Amino acid sequence: MILKERIERERSFGLHLIGMIFLVILILQSGSRVDAQTRRHAVFFEGTDHELNVYRIYGKEPGKTMLLIGGIQGDEPGGFLSADRYADFSLARGNLIVVPRANFHSIVLNRRKINEDMNRKFAEDNQNNYESKVVAILKKLIGESDCLLNLHDGSGFFSKEWKTPDINPKKFGQSIIADNAIYINPDTGQTINLEAMAKAAVKKINKKIKNPEYHFHFNNHKTDCNSSLHKEQRKSATYYALKKCGIPAFGIETSKSLPLEMKIRQHNLAINAFLEIFDIIPENPGINLDHPKLDYLVISVNNSLPVVVKDGQSIYINPGDNIKISHIEANYDRGLSVDILGYGTINDIRKNMRITGATRIVVRKDYQSCGSVFIEPGKIRKKPAESVSIADSTSEVASCRFFKIRINGVERIFPNFDHVKLVKGDTFEIIDVIGAGDPSDLVVNFKGYTGNPSNNTGEDRGFEINTATDLWERYSLYKKGRHYKVEVTYKQDQIGELFIDLEDPVLNYLLIGSGDDKLNYLVSGDKLRVGMDNSFKIIDISTNVAGNEGIETFAAARGGFKKLLKRNEPFVLDDLPSDGNGGMRIFERIIIERDNIFLGDIYLNFIQENENGG
Repeated sequence: MILKERIERERSFGLHLIGMIFLVILILQSGSRVDAQTRRHAVFFEGTDHELNVYRIYGKEPGKTMLLIGGIQGDEPGGFLSADRYADFSLARGNLIVVPRANFHSIVLNRRKINEDMNRKFAEDNQNNYESKVVAILKKLIGESDCLLNLHDGSGFFSKEWKTPDINPKKFGQSIIADNAIYINPDTGQTINLEAMAKAAVKKINKKIKNPEYHFHFNNHKTDCNSSLHKEQRKSATYYALKKCGIPAFGIETSKSLPLEMKIRQHNLAINAFLEIFDIIPENPGINLDHPKLDYLVISVNNSLPVVVKDGQSIYINPGDNIKISHIEANYDRGLSVDILGYGTINDIRKNMRITGATRIVVRKDYQSCGSVFIEPGKIRKKPAESVSIADSTSEVASCRFFKIRINGVERIFPNFDHVKLVKGDTFEIIDVIGAGDPSDLVVNFKGYTGNPSNNTGEDRGFEINTATDLWERYSLYKKGRHYKVEVTYKQDQIGELFIDLEDPVLNYLLIGSGDDKLNYLVSGDKLRVGMDNSFKIIDISTNVAGNEGIETFAAARGGFKKLLKRNEPFVLDDLPSDGNGGMRIFERIIIERDNIFLGDIYLNFIQENENGG
């Protein structure tokens, strides 16, 4: 009897255990099904500078689908940081498609555009660039949606009447933009009352904005009208959504003049208002504006087992080793990129990079630097198979090793104490210094230039300097305006120098074709014999300026009048404009300039046709 009871107890326990396991499996399976139904994340162009992340959120009850696009122009953080809040939403009803950073490349560089304005790419487009590829994805997403909100930060404050240069009908800020007031879909006959929707949203938004100066207004661009001030919007995402997909579409524009947190909050108010209008029931997001901070990177060397390298640490490798960064751990999940200075592109995550010299890995959250890891070759292993060495950065900052510079838009690396030869009119930007500890502890000062006159801290990184107009001669070396110096200091100690050697732009020669198909090789001061009824054109210009960047030629007449001459376009002499006094304006010279710097001139010698013979 005792044995029978024992068997029954064990049998009962076994069945109970099996039941519990089965219940857990059901719960887990149910949970995974719910996750699959409520949230999906897709990555397009993974591992590129223009990686595109798309988040789909599905409500527990079916409903309308709204598409949020942020960051289509990269210098408008209010839009993409607001969209970011909605990627983690949970919905009771309806659906969201969220593209927080449509143009990640331009966001990282804090620029409106890279190749072309992405919000002008929704019309017929034959260009084959990354913007076209991203827009093709966005078009598909628009086609899946019932409404589009394109989130922007706009200039000034929109007003129907002109009030001030910053408050007038041509401004965009604090407005909800539509391409028409009412649109009738020619395919379905459906009437879309954009004005009514926008004004309903404006009413909801303005109830929560105390300062009336920051109230929103409906901004009808009347994009189809010939009198429209904004015909360029015919190439925009909202116009495509309305005209091609037949869905209501709005541009939400907060003013660039507002503080960042206020812009984000007001974007949130606008999004929430439209969600209510379309009966999409969300949870309100919070705003996290904590300063971004890197915790660590996961890095592998020569495809070995990955190692964890914390912010501020150095990883020591052999020159020529390949490294790959597979993960970024920070206090944010999205908008992160890594840039190995002097290598790769603006985003080097998950790319194999062959490293030959000392450099720094910069981690960014959107356009903000949030941490660094240093790479030091030649200080460890004799064999590639040996383990990677990692060390904390020392408290003492060593002499900087390299300067990362942008000249006329092209990035270059110069070693410490090197000389950079430039021609006046070249643009010069100090991007960063490499191999000198934490860059935030340093001051990089271009002697003879002030980046921010209202708050001159001596820090000149990130400013584009025009060497023809922005430099102060009295602060140059030897006070001749020919030689300047960039100094790197750490706690008043100078640890790096870069010398800038400037020369004047010089004209070598002009090659001019005249009306009789004759080619004229001319240097400054020469005379060009031209018949009054003939024409001439500039065939070639030779200067000491790389790529003739900024070089322009003008036909000059008495009284300072100048007419720009375009390369290989004939300039007809018998169509001379009046001098304003009833006489014919006579052109005397061809002038060659760069940023108003005179390079040389060619004198025009007019001859009558009978002087040409025949």
